Amino acid sequence: MTTYTEKVGNKLNDLLQKTYDAEKGYKKAADNVKNIPLKNYFERKAQERYDFGHALKKEIKEFGTEVEKGDSFTSKAHRSWMDVKALFSTDNEEAMLKEAINGEKAALEEYQDVLSETALPPTTANLLISQKNHINSGLNTIKGIEDLK
Repeated sequence: MTTYTEKVGNKLNDLLQKTYDAEKGYKKAADNVKNIPLKNYFERKAQERYDFGHALKKEIKEFGTEVEKGDSFTSKAHRSWMDVKALFSTDNEEAMLKEAINGEKAALEEYQDVLSETALPPTTANLLISQKNHINSGLNTIKGIEDLK
């Protein structure tokens, strides 16, 4: 059975963790907004990240790498920051929207970093490209929602 290099396995596990972190962040954002289109968007993004996470986990296991579990410190801090903004901001929906845009941009960079690895099997590269394209499409959608505000 083919396995990932340790470096690739670590990067994929980091990406998996950030994907689950994003799911939690989107759920929290959906709970903190009243604007229905924005709430729906955040709920869709949470489900998308859930689906991404499971596909990534399956791919990681397929290549014999152990899947790490946990919640990163950075994601906890980011969600806490969104909570603080929700409590103290007069326009918390706009603040959360901007945080979501920042998160999507960071996700694109993280995917690109993993995709730059030459040791990726074709199935993994194709999965990551597909997920990256969905994130990019979502970023364009969220920017459109921001323009409506």
